[in-house]
Amino acid sequence: MNIFSYESRFSQVLLKISYSCWLNCLWVLCSIPVFTCGAATTALYAVTLKIAEDKEHNITAEFFKAFRDNFKQATKLWLIMLAVGIVLGIDGYAVYHLRAASTGTPAVLWTLNLALLIAAAVIYVIVMTYLFPLTARFSNTDLAMFRNSFLIGVRYLFCTILVFAIHFAMFFAVVAIFTPLAIFGEGLCALLSSMLMISIFQTIAYNQEEGESDEG
Repeated sequence: MNIFSYESRFSQVLLKISYSCWLNCLWVLCSIPVFTCGAATTALYAVTLKIAEDKEHNITAEFFKAFRDNFKQATKLWLIMLAVGIVLGIDGYAVYHLRAASTGTPAVLWTLNLALLIAAAVIYVIVMTYLFPLTARFSNTDLAMFRNSFLIGVRYLFCTILVFAIHFAMFFAVVAIFTPLAIFGEGLCALLSSMLMISIFQTIAYNQEEGESDEG
């Protein structure tokens, strides 16, 4: 088979990368008001998870449908995470400088406080990693979304680390190596992350169906 034919693996990879580029543009556009960032990220993952399963059709229409359908819950979850992130950032900045300016016993106490904040930040990152992909894929209460994001993140820690590494690598590449790579940005990160997450979500969905069957 010609590698440049539409059905070839090479062409399909290029097609998915082009999808990620377009989705990144939609994500940036819909995230401009800031408070809509959660809905935009949920919509992004709703489409990239379908691409990971080769079930995408009209990606633009699917993006905006997911944006509308999940807007209320995703916005609420995002605003909560944004507020928590701001608090953690301010507290971390203050504790770090108080620790640096202290000596003796106060320095030890501020070091312990800093360690607790770092632990909280790790939990925050784990929850943020899965929160919007889960919202895109499953229906559940807000509290369950937070809880399940953390539990899945810890249960599948290797996947969590890889997803974080993908986002960090993209950030580093854009900032330090080649700024125009921003055209792929979160779109490509979400696509690669979805390819890692999809098997996890399929397992969760299968277990849920089995549980419902047993109850029936």
